[in-house]
Formats: sequence, structure tokens, C-alpha cells
Amino acid sequence: MKPHAVHRLVVALGLLILGSLPVVSGAEALGHDVVVYGGTSGGVMAAVAAARMGQRVVLIEPGRHLGGLTSGGLGATDIGKKESIGGLAREFYRRVKRHYADPSAWTYGRPEEFRSHQHDPKEDMMFYFEPHVAEGIFDDLVREAKVEVVRGERLDLKAGVVKREVVIAEIVMESGRRFPGRIFIDATYEGDLMAKAGVRYLTGREDNTAFGETHNGNQPYLLRRGKSVPSAHDFRRAVDPYVRPGDPASGLIAGVQPGGAGVQGRGDKRVQAYCYRLCLTNVPENRVPFSRPADYDPANYELVARYLNSERMLPEFPNGGEIEHPVLGNNLTGAVPVVMMPNRKSDSNNKDPVGFNLVAGSYDYPEGDYATRDRIIRAHVSWQQGLIWFIATDPRVPEKFRAPMREWGYAKDEFRDTGHWPHQLYIREARRMLGTLVMTQRHCDGTLTVPDPIGMGGYAMDSHNVRRYIDENGHVRTEGTIGLGVRQAYPIGYDTITPRREHCTNLLVPVCLSATHVAYGSIRMEPVFMMLGHSAGVAAAQAAEQRVAVQEIDRARLRARLEQDGQALARGAR
Repeated sequence: MKPHAVHRLVVALGLLILGSLPVVSGAEALGHDVVVYGGTSGGVMAAVAAARMGQRVVLIEPGRHLGGLTSGGLGATDIGKKESIGGLAREFYRRVKRHYADPSAWTYGRPEEFRSHQHDPKEDMMFYFEPHVAEGIFDDLVREAKVEVVRGERLDLKAGVVKREVVIAEIVMESGRRFPGRIFIDATYEGDLMAKAGVRYLTGREDNTAFGETHNGNQPYLLRRGKSVPSAHDFRRAVDPYVRPGDPASGLIAGVQPGGAGVQGRGDKRVQAYCYRLCLTNVPENRVPFSRPADYDPANYELVARYLNSERMLPEFPNGGEIEHPVLGNNLTGAVPVVMMPNRKSDSNNKDPVGFNLVAGSYDYPEGDYATRDRIIRAHVSWQQGLIWFIATDPRVPEKFRAPMREWGYAKDEFRDTGHWPHQLYIREARRMLGTLVMTQRHCDGTLTVPDPIGMGGYAMDSHNVRRYIDENGHVRTEGTIGLGVRQAYPIGYDTITPRREHCTNLLVPVCLSATHVAYGSIRMEPVFMMLGHSAGVAAAQAAEQRVAVQEIDRARLRARLEQDGQALARGAR
């Protein structure tokens, strides 16, 4: 039999199996029309969208909280082009706006006093919010849509996906609990359901030659106008990498990886750095003081101490400039950190080149089992808590950096059940599906377009540091930063969230979608995940109703429904 005939036979068998899955009603509890795994912001929107179309939906969250990073500390939304935000994502940010329109929402301050980047009081949306406010809105959305929510259940990584040919029949949790369904949506940051369903995927960084790109792979320098220039997140001052300065035989200090710059654009399996987005406050009555971690070792922060005390500028930065505070950013007065949320709280992100990111600490996370990931998570907590204590107390830290820390602490009214520490690690990138349509740098920059758009991206192609290396002069440098802007919002195609037909016909993947490393750097923003989750939920509902594979739904009907829902599908239209 010819290959294309085999392919048609496999698809036909999949459609037959999909149509034979049990149809159940309420009390029978034999299955759901749509099973969403992962309560990220995209997962919530997928579940809500499908439920609003009359489907029986279950949303399974391995942890205890809905919203992923949006409710896990990232309150300063990475927006990009505001005109690209539509559908349920726009509804979410409108609900944020309504929440803060109520004077009772302002416990520490008044709304007219709130000033922050990207905040415009005249807009109908608000993009800056406290973690508990975001989580409350997600909880409201699923309750109003009558979505069944199951918390504390995670996929069995050994036998968690039961398939019949190319169709998922059910997924199985570690507890043994089983969830049969017609259509499945993997909305996790890791893509475990996708991977265990036998769907092909990518990890790490592709070589520039793989997809005709210029900013993929190894990136020791940024490319601007055809020239190599230092990264904006590189070391501006000279830092010696060796335990005994100037002596390579003494070994490397913590935080520096062996090796040189390497070949620009060469692919590898390395993953950009992760961190927690902390919610801090300088309100005394709402502040939990920083404390010394039980496993604290000041030797882990030698790199930080050397950088903060270095006075010798590197040749590429002759004018130098102020070193950013590793926790509070570029404001050293203690008045405010870089990004403020309502009620005098912060969204504290990484401050390059030394800060909250645990550079090179994420490599094993995408493919790791739960024990491996737990170890990596603990390492990130240890690094960040230790960094805070080091900056606040170590005499090697200049007083201008130590003094502001005395004004800050964890927000007492946030993350109450996790010791005021965020419940979600910022997994900036893990697995990425390899589908029939792969979003690339050329789609993001507008060189190529896509068929059947289901949402828009608009943020710069952004990657945090991947590693630190030693340059030819014996100085520590950073590698992996991408900051490639986009001229305008661009469409994301439906085929980026559908697996290839020969792999699976009833799975949608709106978070670990089909994209290269550099393109994913733009797409990986929480508003985009909400929009793609919304579109995945609508597509899942239509596939369940039509009894067809997700690849075979009526694309015109999908677009019509998305437009009805206010989804942004093209520039200047919503």
C-alpha cells in the first residue's frame, strides 16, 4: 500500500474511533466532551470557551490554584501590541479593570495615585493586578461557566494516556483516577499530555539553518543591522570567573558555565532561564520580613558580589551606567521597585545579568520526571530566597544595594497557603509541538503569514539568558538573550495547535504549540495563551459536536464563532 493511502486509512480509523466514543449524560459520569489538562490561564479559557458552547467540560489542574503564572506573580502583563488582545483575554482584563474601579479594592492607597508602565486609566482594560485578584477572576469564570474543576491530580507519566490508534480514549492520573473524553486539550506549560500521546515536539534551540532564521540557536551577541553587538542583558563590568581570580586551575565560581562564546546560531538542547515572579511590598503592616533560608550558602553568590563591586568597564560598554539592583531593579532609593502593582505591591522579575534567574538551571526540566522537576523547583526557590538574603545582609554587598532591602518584604495577603511564595515557577519554555505549521521568526516579523488565524501575537521575540561563558579575555559574559522587536501584531494559525494527523486526531495544544524557540519567545505571553486557549476551546467544542478530528473541523465556522466572541484575528479587527 502506498504511503498516502496508509495515511488516509489511519485518519479514517481515527475518525471512526472518535465517533464511537461513548456519549454520556450528567449523572452517568462516563466521560466528558472536552477534557482540559492544565489550569494555566490558557487552560481556564479553553475550558470556559468550550463550556459556554454547551459542552460537558472538566478542567484538571495538577496543583491547587488556577491561572498559572497570571495568578502566580506575573501581575505586570507583557502586552506587546494592545490591539492584538481579544476574546476571553480581553474579558479577563476588563474584569480586572472593574475590580479596581471599586474603591474598596484599594486597601493601601487610592486608585488615582497608582502609576505604572502600560497602565492607562482611560482604557477599558487594566493590565496590572495583584495575584489573588487574578485567581479570583479565574475562579469566577469557571464557576459561571459550570466547568467541573478537579485539583491536585497529575498525569501518570508512565501509563497516563490510553490511545486507540490515533485517538486518545482517556487519560489516567497518578492516583488512578481516569478521565475519558472526546476531545483533549493539553494546556500545561510542560506539554506532558502531548508528549505521552506520541506527538512529536521540539526542545531547546534550533539551528538557524533549520527554519531559515537569524536569531535562533546560540546567541552570544545580538545582531543589529547585520552587526554583532553586546546583549543589553550582558555584564557591563569585568568579572573574573575563577575561584582564585586569574587562576583557571582553581575552578569556576558558582553560576558560571565552562566554555567560550561558541558558534553564533548553532542549535543545542539548552533552555532559557526560569525564575519566580515575586510579589513584594513596602507597606509595613502587610510586610513579611525576609528570613535566612535553612540551606543558605553565601558562596553561591560570589558572582553577584564581584559584579556589584566591579568598577572596571568592559570595552563594549565604555560609558558604563548604573548597575541595576538585583532584586529591586534600577531604583536604589527603596521607594519603589521597577514595576508596581496596585496596593503598593510589586511584580519582581529577573534583573540581568545577575538576578532571580537561575541561569543554566532549567535544562533538564522539559523532559524531566516529577522528581527531577521537583528538584529543579527547589533549586530555584533556594537560589532566589538566598539571593534576597545575601543582598539584604552580606557585608560584601554595597550599602546602596543593601539599604533598600530593609524597606521590603513578602506580601502578607498573597500566597497564604504557600508561605507567601508564588505557587507557579515561571517556565518560560519547555516542550514545543512540531506540527504541520511551525511558527517561525519570519511569521513574527511579518515576512510570512498563516492560514486560519485563531489569535494574534504582538510581543518582541524574547529569550532570557541561557548560559554564562568565559570570553577570550577571561571575563564572565551572558549568552542566549533575544530582544527582537516586531513591527506589528501578527496572526497565529490554527494548525499550530493541532498535532499531525498521523500522531493524534483529538488533541489540541494551545500553550506548548508548534513554534521555533525564537518565535515562541514572542508567543509565550500570558494574554496570547488566553487567546489561544479560548480558540482551542471553541475548536474542541466544534470537533465534539461534529464528531470529527480536530484537524477536520469547519475552519470557516471556527472563524465565525471566534469573531462572534470578539477574538482578534487580524490587525485592526476584533
